[in-house]
Amino acid sequence: MTSSSPPAPDSPRPPAHRSPLRRLTARGRGETHRSATPLELFFDLCFVVAIAQAGIQLVHAVAEGHAGEGILNYAMVFFAIWWAWMNFTWFASAYDNDDVLYRVVTLIQIAGVLVLAAGVSRAFEDHEYRTVVVGYVIMRLALVSQWLRVAGSSQGQERRMALRYAVGVLLCQIGWVGLVVLPEDTRVAVFVVMAVLEMCVPVFAEKVHPTAWHPHHIAERYGLFTIIVLGETIAAATVAVKTGIGEEDALGDLLPIAAGGLLIIFAAWWIYFVVPIHGHLRSNKQAFLWGYGHYVVFGSAAAIGAGLEVAVEQSVGKAHISTLSASAAVTLPTALYLLTVWALHSRHFKVGIAQQLVLPTGALLVICCTFLGEWAVLSAGLVSALTVATGETLTARRTARGRETVARTPVA
Repeated sequence: MTSSSPPAPDSPRPPAHRSPLRRLTARGRGETHRSATPLELFFDLCFVVAIAQAGIQLVHAVAEGHAGEGILNYAMVFFAIWWAWMNFTWFASAYDNDDVLYRVVTLIQIAGVLVLAAGVSRAFEDHEYRTVVVGYVIMRLALVSQWLRVAGSSQGQERRMALRYAVGVLLCQIGWVGLVVLPEDTRVAVFVVMAVLEMCVPVFAEKVHPTAWHPHHIAERYGLFTIIVLGETIAAATVAVKTGIGEEDALGDLLPIAAGGLLIIFAAWWIYFVVPIHGHLRSNKQAFLWGYGHYVVFGSAAAIGAGLEVAVEQSVGKAHISTLSASAAVTLPTALYLLTVWALHSRHFKVGIAQQLVLPTGALLVICCTFLGEWAVLSAGLVSALTVATGETLTARRTARGRETVARTPVA
């Protein structure tokens, strides 16, 4: 007796037969061909608008000699952008059913980040966070509605988990209002407390039931956002060099910065994508550490572009800061990026002390480049490229030795 084979569980039905409103139920972790959707790519692109605004304001603050204040404001604004993006990404990996309501709510989240982006300049210049908070709350309340949909479509522990998410996120939004109504001198303390509470919500909610996020999908989503951030960094540096050439005719001074910046960005891309990180994401413990750590990865990658703009402005006399400060605006975020990618990615795939030391050593040498004056950025770019070449060489040698060992092993 024979029976027909059932259809693959992840095979989509033709659009004509799909209901515009469907239950928001969990997708399977074992789905094949799970990839980013056009809506997710659109979502990422709109978020980069806010990142670009934060980068522009960081450039202005550093160029005017207010680096400490600028970095603090950048860290606060970037957290709002990153956290809203990350929460949507992990939710979509587990529950994206692509129905009409899901799409509409996602578009509302995009509207929220655009509101946030509109308020970035006032947050930096006037310490006025009202618009930023309004945009952030729009994004977060939209996600609360998604979790309530999950609760209405599930039962048992999964429903309990969804309600924990919804209530936790909602309560945090009440706390964020403190950034607007409390005295300015308490703002940093309020931010730290609320940021910690926000990051505790997923840990608390998923104790009762883990979400069904997809490792390949999550790795792809983070990789795509890294590419977009690095692309924004290249665009910002290109505009800065173009402006410097057009107004100051300083091509000789700008070429080393442009060349070094490109080498840094190329190396940043290479180092991030050299390992298949999805194989490491096997549990919530690993995923939380990896996902949260990308606050530093994304933030430092975007800051590299801001640093290159500062270096260009200082080179043509528009930034009233020292060469050392301008160089540090590039080398310090570059070193931070190398160290963070090593901690989150590379160290899990490196074998032996030599391979493990490549990125930390590269980061240290990049910091040393800070003191090389007008050649600092070019030197940092060369060090970054050499770091990639060293890593690839060590990996190739180890692979070759492994093949020789297999070839010499006698067949039983």
